[in-house]
Amino acid sequence: MEALIILIVIAADLLSKHIVQVTESLQNVVLIDGFFHITYAQNTGMAWSMLSGQIPFLSLVSAVAIGAMLYYLYVKKPDRLSRFALALMIGGAAGNLFDRMYFGYVRDFLDFYIFGYDFPIFNIADSALCIGVFLLAVAALKEEKKENGRTEMDR
Repeated sequence: MEALIILIVIAADLLSKHIVQVTESLQNVVLIDGFFHITYAQNTGMAWSMLSGQIPFLSLVSAVAIGAMLYYLYVKKPDRLSRFALALMIGGAAGNLFDRMYFGYVRDFLDFYIFGYDFPIFNIADSALCIGVFLLAVAALKEEKKENGRTEMDR
């Protein structure tokens, strides 16, 4: 099931990026004025354009992270929520790694203005990564709470 989630995230990410990249009329569209725009951008860094131009380094970090997550997913066999979170994160990291390796930049296009702040432009891969990190944190908190409950019951 995790492999399917990974493939769906990668496919949705790469397809959406391709559509926006090749369709000039979609590269600068106001969907909800003052809140949500489609704005095509090429990012040579990571979030908030940090480490701009460091494509080899960012690609290596992504590849190592994907490998570590795959190891944890398939060898350690974590709980169900953690598996889902890792699948989202692997798919997101792989989508952006493809862009870095193939294009030399990551294609972004989701542009939100939140309370007047122009949030950095992102893509589906970034969304999957963020949701996965959040869910992994929730899973870790649940596990910690369960472990603390066991410890107190043992007293």
